[in-house]
Amino acid sequence: MKLEGSYDVSAPRQKVWDAFLDPRQLKKAIPGCEKLEALGDDEFKATLKIGVAAVKGTFEGKVRLSDKKKPDSYRLAAEGSGGPGFMKADTVITLTDIEGGTRVSYSADVQVGGLIAGVGQRMLGGVSKMMADQFFNKMADLLKA
Repeated sequence: MKLEGSYDVSAPRQKVWDAFLDPRQLKKAIPGCEKLEALGDDEFKATLKIGVAAVKGTFEGKVRLSDKKKPDSYRLAAEGSGGPGFMKADTVITLTDIEGGTRVSYSADVQVGGLIAGVGQRMLGGVSKMMADQFFNKMADLLKA
């Protein structure tokens, strides 16, 4: 499944870059994130509680940041598994200056399997978009604070 989008944040690009790479900020903004702890440089262990329709559960996984081109772009690779199934995502995040702030664009390839994949691609796409909206809106709120 391919997911793409962009969000405008009213903060300078360097501040946005710093926030998007700060585990404390990310933990607050990622929907369902219960734990996000560093394993080493640019690698984190995450625990998320996620539900799609009647399929709910806890995912344990890893997030790795790479290809960092400060303050323009980076790659975020995530994989996790739990009772509802598994997911893998490879996302490129790009930051560009716009009038009054920064545009954050993302392009993700997502693979989902197990029970959670059984809810159907259309529903998964909608839920994924909703979670992305929640994440970016929360990050924008945190950057205003």
